[in-house]
Amino acid sequence: MSVKIYAMTHKQFEVPNDPMYIPLHVGHVNAKEDFGYVGDDTGDNISELNCYYAELSGVYWVWKNDVDTDYVGICHYRRFLTSEEGYVFSEAEYERILQTYDIVTTKQLELPGSYRDGFGAHHNVSMLDETGRIISECYPEYYDTFVSLVHQNKTYFGNIMVAPKALYDAYCEWLFTIFSALQKRVDLTFADDYHKRVFGFISEFLLYVWVKARNLKAYECRVAVIGEKKETNEVMEKMADYFWRRDAAGAKAYFESVLKKRPDILMEASDINGECKLCLQAVSTANLELAEYGSCFLQHINDYAAVMDYFRELNSAAAEAVCAVSTKREQENRTAKTEYVKTIEKKSCGQGKGSVPPWTSDIAVRAAVRLYAHGSDNAERAYQYCISHKM
Repeated sequence: MSVKIYAMTHKQFEVPNDPMYIPLHVGHVNAKEDFGYVGDDTGDNISELNCYYAELSGVYWVWKNDVDTDYVGICHYRRFLTSEEGYVFSEAEYERILQTYDIVTTKQLELPGSYRDGFGAHHNVSMLDETGRIISECYPEYYDTFVSLVHQNKTYFGNIMVAPKALYDAYCEWLFTIFSALQKRVDLTFADDYHKRVFGFISEFLLYVWVKARNLKAYECRVAVIGEKKETNEVMEKMADYFWRRDAAGAKAYFESVLKKRPDILMEASDINGECKLCLQAVSTANLELAEYGSCFLQHINDYAAVMDYFRELNSAAAEAVCAVSTKREQENRTAKTEYVKTIEKKSCGQGKGSVPPWTSDIAVRAAVRLYAHGSDNAERAYQYCISHKM
């Protein structure tokens, strides 16, 4: 038996110390640098379409060019499947799991609304609808599942999986038949590189459809995200400079420009320490304070780390206040969000700094409370709780 897991990458990274993992440089045909990894531009390939297909150009390459492996897998240079305890599986463990399960993949991602609504918020929803029409024509036995799931709120993500090669090949045959037809029917003109990767985004959902329609037994795993993206670090460095110069207006204009190019910057996979979200909160608060008072919190603190600690403490206080004034049922519903705040504090070593400082404005407190409160009445009660407890 053999297992090979291809780590899709477009940059140099620290490869896991296990020969089971093979770096695969996707989009290699147009790459400006070569890192000595296997490229996706040999043999039968779609490397030149990587700008539209993202990691799928590597998925395709594995399908067509790895012909002698029993089990194949796909992960990313920053994302690896792990056990509940957080360790990466060995080859023997994958072989054992796949004796009982058909496929190993990510845990289902739960969305705030339907998948279709979420997709339409960031992409041209007509491309998703056209995908459904193609499925109805080419694979009608999958169509009812597609329609049902596209109006529900779950999906897999990342195109991360491990499966027997025969099953992997069957999935790829299905997936790329659909996309070959879709590519001929839609306009591939996009405003930026992020939105160009539309086939990669749709395929995450289609893996979910394929697994459910075939009633496959899926072993769903946690995903370890290792390190911030280089692009995310660049954003935080720029924000640190704006904070240091106390330039709230400049910070706002810069962050808005980033969001237009990279709306994924606030997603947890891109912002694993939650600092981009804190930056957005800081920028919004600073500009609201300037408009209301003529000055903002940056007059008191302008060091990046201090700003991050300030908003972590503010959010922690707000989350506690919302829980304190909520009903028991509301408190239970708030647990996950409160735990997320605690997790971010632990990751960033921002806990135990004490209460928020006395110069904290009403605007800052109200904005923080609104992140956690459902409805204006609950937000107002939580705000009054913060004031009465001098939080």
